[in-house]
Amino acid sequence: MMPAVASPCINICRMDDDTGFCRGCFRTIEEIAAWSGSSNDRRWQILLAVERRRRDHDPLGCASGGEFRGQCGR
Repeated sequence: MMPAVASPCINICRMDDDTGFCRGCFRTIEEIAAWSGSSNDRRWQILLAVERRRRDHDPLGCASGGEFRGQCGR
């Protein structure tokens, strides 16, 4: 049996009012709520969406100075 896909949560749990994404992990509230009951296939789909959102909303990562990427030491 394959191990479960790890959650992208980084314990910066704040939802962004404009995008509807968590500022730490870039998931929607629906994705966060469904994570524990999701199959690995569904979790991979969510992680792919998270990566697209991260590129779209925080393309420079920590250098962007934006409100996302709680792991940047803000």
